[in-house]
Amino acid sequence: MNDTIVIRGGGDLATGVIQKFFRSGFNVVILETHAPTAIRRRVSLCEAVYDGESTVEDMYCRKVATIDEFESCWSNNVIPLLIDPDGLSISSIKPDGVIDAIIAKKNVGTSRQMANITIALGPGFYAGKDVDVVIETMRGHDLGRLIFDGYATSDTGVPAEIAGESTERVIYATIAGEIRHIQQIGNIVKQGEALLKIDDMDVNAPIGGLLRGLVRDGMIVKERMKIADIDKRTDIDYCTISDKARCLGGAALEAYLHLKRNGRKNNDS
Repeated sequence: MNDTIVIRGGGDLATGVIQKFFRSGFNVVILETHAPTAIRRRVSLCEAVYDGESTVEDMYCRKVATIDEFESCWSNNVIPLLIDPDGLSISSIKPDGVIDAIIAKKNVGTSRQMANITIALGPGFYAGKDVDVVIETMRGHDLGRLIFDGYATSDTGVPAEIAGESTERVIYATIAGEIRHIQQIGNIVKQGEALLKIDDMDVNAPIGGLLRGLVRDGMIVKERMKIADIDKRTDIDYCTISDKARCLGGAALEAYLHLKRNGRKNNDS
């Protein structure tokens, strides 16, 4: 399968999608912003924006400057990442499929005109109008369901429950400022222990567990921005690609192959 697939976004959920297409033999391209804010950085290929390269499980990603470098990457089993937050390069790439995995909870510019097959993850897209298929991202019975007409579940603003914890497992900035790490991803932390500083203010762990996510050291954050994630389960294996990301990746691959075989529905209006 030599189809070219553009995946908008390289965060932790997008990386689950990237892995499914990469392993299935597609030519994958990642389009990212100038300053991605993923907190699960160990499992986010978008880290190549800062470091020039990134490795997650069996995938190696390299930041490139132009689309002329794609072929060299693919021939060496490397996933190219291009900084292109607006998707302006898509018309030149002429991909077979475009997948919006930004998880912005809104449509930031993906349309059915971008490719023969278009897929989007989560709220903000109308399947059959904005894109061909929308994939449900809400944890629960419908996670990974393919939607061919209509919207995914609206964002509740409440983190899904993992190991009995919901709102307390995700830490948000209470002030704007510069991040300074005290702990590192993969550390086991105790409730009340300092995780990081925002300027001179300590940010403490609301629960004990595995520090699964943490924004980059030195990042300037805004108030109410997500900055860390604690998993009550303390097995280091939970620092790998998540069950949710793998589920969404499988759903995206299913959606693409279904549309490849059966064609898109023409229900634009």
